[in-house]
Amino acid sequence: MVKPDTGMAPLGIAGKAGYSLSCVVAALVMVISGFSYFVVRDVSSIGGSHAIVSGPSIGPQNILVMGLESRRDYNGNVLPADLLAAMHAGSVQGVRNGVGGETTNTLILIHIFAGGKKTVGFSIPRDDWVTFPHTYDGQSQGKVDQAYGDAWAQSMNQTANSSMGNNQRNFQANEAGQAAAVATVEALTGVHIDHFAEVNLAGFYELAKSFGGIMACVKPWEGGRNFHDANSGANLKPGIQHLWAAQALAYVRERDNLPQGDIDRTHRQQAVIDYVMWKLQHQNVLSDLSQLESLLSIAKQYVITDDGWNLLDFASEMRGLTGKNLTFRTAPYITTGGHVDGQDVNLIDPAAIRSAVQRAFYPPSATNQATDGKGTGGKATRNRKAAAVSPSSTTVDVLNGGLTAGLAGRVSRALAAAGYRAGQVGNVASHSTTEVLYGAGSSNAANAAKIASAFGVTAAASSSVTAGHVEIVLGTDATTVPSFAGSSSASSSPPPSASGGSSPSASSPASGGGSSGGGGGTVSVSNNAPYGVPCVY
Repeated sequence: MVKPDTGMAPLGIAGKAGYSLSCVVAALVMVISGFSYFVVRDVSSIGGSHAIVSGPSIGPQNILVMGLESRRDYNGNVLPADLLAAMHAGSVQGVRNGVGGETTNTLILIHIFAGGKKTVGFSIPRDDWVTFPHTYDGQSQGKVDQAYGDAWAQSMNQTANSSMGNNQRNFQANEAGQAAAVATVEALTGVHIDHFAEVNLAGFYELAKSFGGIMACVKPWEGGRNFHDANSGANLKPGIQHLWAAQALAYVRERDNLPQGDIDRTHRQQAVIDYVMWKLQHQNVLSDLSQLESLLSIAKQYVITDDGWNLLDFASEMRGLTGKNLTFRTAPYITTGGHVDGQDVNLIDPAAIRSAVQRAFYPPSATNQATDGKGTGGKATRNRKAAAVSPSSTTVDVLNGGLTAGLAGRVSRALAAAGYRAGQVGNVASHSTTEVLYGAGSSNAANAAKIASAFGVTAAASSSVTAGHVEIVLGTDATTVPSFAGSSSASSSPPPSASGGSSPSASSPASGGGSSGGGGGTVSVSNNAPYGVPCVY
């Protein structure tokens, strides 16, 4: 991270400027770190944030990749004038007057399957209108990208009269923003996030220069209207083309002249990651130590991850990932033409988003599906019986009514490591005794009994608990995390079951050279696509 400290006062949050691209850098560095496991010193120095409690670094896991739009470095200093000009990101004076803000204009939620050889990512458009899990700077609702900035501003306001130095204030504010962004995406998708990677606006430009630019394929729209954009500085042409750093930046920033605006911008960002994967595998980037060290040097300056994410352990499984097993989708939406409080927003159905993410991240196991073929019925019955007592068939919500701060989160993570699905985590009114309640479901009674025994209590059925869920209400008698017997191998926490809803505006996966999917659709790449990139608007 860039660390000069000028003592300059921080600016407030600007609402209009919207250039999201940094998630591409974070995803790129995540992939690079997975391949470059032998560069121990450089990879180990990436990280630094204590915004969340990290999950496992090996095995299935969920990673939130987020790009910070800020025109400032991580210490609050305005970026150099020449860099702002190259990025078409405004002037130094403009930034001082409020252009740009601490918003995560694009978020990509990525699921790594066991073994690291398959990955699915969901882009969450910045304009999705959501309810925040907590109130940030007085705001309980807003665009999904505003959670970071609101929490950042709240933290900066709280430390305005403190004795902290500028660096520490900004570091603490960024951690508050990171925690808010993670919590908001968890609430929206129903998925527990194990790790995050964040990079600021300047990172893409610097990394793109070191990477030698990118290859892109652009489809024309309305006679080429999408080839030129004054705000981003884009100056493109139809078809396959090489883009140096400045134009690569413009390519992933543009949204004003695209058919679906920010939705199509997420497809461009997805296409860049496809190209990165292709280049890493086909052009010997990873065997060129000078280029690799240059990339990692930039990563150390611009990329922040949760401190508990061991990238070297993560690397041991990521080496098998190939571009053909990397799939990107866009979270489903109802309409992109909504208006709330005078803002243009995407109206969404959170239940549909949770359902789409759950199906993609946690597809039904073949052993859980009924089989009618002759000679297989006995085996299918045995499989169903085995699945009935599997921890993964039950979602566990943990509520803290005791006196030990943070215990609900620790219990939830321990249950997830034991194979249960992680559900809601929160606080309730004081309880003297721990209770374990369960809703309808053939496996719930057995799993609830196992969990209850760990606390030394008896589980009870409850009509107020959602079917397929177990609810733990921690009392003042609970002060530590118990050992959950019969645990399976550690895994990432699957989401709670979504109720109702289908994917509105979802399109079927694109074929051929790839195309822009609609809300919830897939941007796919054909096997023979040049440079491994799909053609998008």
